[in-house]
Amino acid sequence: MSLHQRWPIALGFLCCIAVFFSVHAQEAGLGPNLFTNETRGKDNAPLTRTMARRTAIVTAVDRVKAAVVNIHSERLAGGPGDAFSAPVARKPMNGMGTGIVIDPRGYIVTNQHVVDDVTALRIRLADGATHNAVIVARHPELDLALIKIDPTNALPVMPIGTANDLMVGETVIALGNAYGYEHTVSVGIVSAIKRDVSLNESMSYKSLIQTDASINPGNSGGPLVNVNGELVGVNVAIRAGAQGIGFAIPVDHMVKSVSDMFKARRRSSTYDGLICRDVLQPSNDGLVRKVIVDRVDSSSPAATSGLLSGDVVVQIGEVKIASGIDVERGLMDRKAGDSVAIVVRRGTQEKSVRLALASGDRQVRPVSLSDIVWQKLGIQLTPIAGDAVAKANNQLHGGLEITAVNANSAAAKAGLKKGDVLVGLHTWETVSLDNINYVLNHPDLPTFNPVSFFIVRGGQIRKGAIAVLP
Repeated sequence: MSLHQRWPIALGFLCCIAVFFSVHAQEAGLGPNLFTNETRGKDNAPLTRTMARRTAIVTAVDRVKAAVVNIHSERLAGGPGDAFSAPVARKPMNGMGTGIVIDPRGYIVTNQHVVDDVTALRIRLADGATHNAVIVARHPELDLALIKIDPTNALPVMPIGTANDLMVGETVIALGNAYGYEHTVSVGIVSAIKRDVSLNESMSYKSLIQTDASINPGNSGGPLVNVNGELVGVNVAIRAGAQGIGFAIPVDHMVKSVSDMFKARRRSSTYDGLICRDVLQPSNDGLVRKVIVDRVDSSSPAATSGLLSGDVVVQIGEVKIASGIDVERGLMDRKAGDSVAIVVRRGTQEKSVRLALASGDRQVRPVSLSDIVWQKLGIQLTPIAGDAVAKANNQLHGGLEITAVNANSAAAKAGLKKGDVLVGLHTWETVSLDNINYVLNHPDLPTFNPVSFFIVRGGQIRKGAIAVLP
């Protein structure tokens, strides 16, 4: 499950991106030579004035602009502090950012700091239509979040590229809600790759793309694309006080993060036993994305269907597969018992199979989840309804009230008290003991332990960290 919550995270920096650049990249066989008065065309045919102006930049922007959305937010300034401080007076304020459509059903990725501590989100699409949005999941460590709208029609989706073959000096294009000027386009170059950046004591990033940039608030969460119109990064931050130093999260990190967020939501309802892996295959035209079956759980629906390790996943349902996000999109909104058509490439041949999804509750559970939680965290929990925590945030679906705390436990050391309502652990919402069990048994737990927790206390959201015992 994912955490639908506004997590207070001190950023202390302007977050946005745009780029400026003198363009020399031309679409193959088209466009003018910027250093002469000559123009080129297919077979040297004469070009019209309009054709000569249609550069690779124009073509790339046309390809992606409909998948870029503008985000308008409302929040209360002056967060509630940590789990141990008293609430402070808060004043309403408006914010802005940018999002990238990654699924036609209205799933949008943006920066976590764009939706942090918001009370309302309003999305404006490229065609001018506006929709309210809800927060679906968060990955604070990467500064990414997943939000959802309910569009009237299927939305265009951003083409996914890779940042693994980016070249320093390569042309890149940023699109976003710069200073509220919607769908602003800027052009620049890749200044550096794999930059580790610490913006303040509480926020740092690893392996970012650096680009020269005309920096404007509101570009945060927007796309950085190459001249082929493929997403290579998610614009995230600037170096305050500097000129021409902006940063983007590599798209490959975003793909992994969003895939995990989708999968965490889906695991609660369906099980397939299919473990896939994104790979980048070298070709004569650069790196090409594909997804392979990494392994198949024994006695699982995937094993029964005949899927094998090493199969290249070509299509799931109606979704063409190029990344792990596409795999989750193909399985999303399915129910236990649904049969899904999957096309794979095995060797030189394509093979079609049917995957019958099982219930997400198929695993054998511990005799008592309550005992496990008491042992590892030192608390007893009772589920409560969403209306009991709606005052803190109306997007919450419920929580777990702490009814007892072991005085010598990790929970006691973390400052948790009887009467607190636990609403989230790490990036996942906690409305049942199953959610707690999922976090405690997560294979990546060592990488995010101590685990961030989010509680409701005195009508306010508070944040802390708890060290989970082995």
